[in-house]
Amino acid sequence: MVCRATTTLVRLAGVVALLPWLASCADSGLSDLDAFMEEKRVRPGGVIEPIPTFRAYEAFAYAATTSRSPFDRPVDIRQLAALSSRAALSPDSNRTKEYLERFTLDSLMMVGSLERSGQDWTLIQDPDGGIHRVQVNHFLGRDHGRVVEMGATFVAVIEIVPDGTEGGWVERPRTIELSGM
Repeated sequence: MVCRATTTLVRLAGVVALLPWLASCADSGLSDLDAFMEEKRVRPGGVIEPIPTFRAYEAFAYAATTSRSPFDRPVDIRQLAALSSRAALSPDSNRTKEYLERFTLDSLMMVGSLERSGQDWTLIQDPDGGIHRVQVNHFLGRDHGRVVEMGATFVAVIEIVPDGTEGGWVERPRTIELSGM
């Protein structure tokens, strides 16, 4: 019985010793938060500014489709003068378009060349991954490009592009080099 009374007495002493510590935790420092909230409640309410009005988006209509693309290199003035001495130049609108004329010249890649039955061919890859054979005088690119020369590592193309004047056209030389060179 003595042990039981001693154990109870020790427990009671421990609880009494913890009471001041627990009492100090009761006020967890919310008085500064209460004072801040009271200060904000006393202030008069402000006026909320209205949402700004936005102008509707106006789409830009690009109407210069017959002009030179702003992303293509401009034609050199000396080349233009030399080419303007030629007879009136214009693309053949009655000619049936070839398959590779639906792609821009920059999107086409030369991937190889071959010789078959005594004829030289150049292999051109379109953006969709298809491989096509071309020879001299075949057409490719959107600007009426015609193959004028083929080498082991290049294809020389002459395009017919608008010169900036009304109804004026000029030839522009371009080259497609072997991919990976």
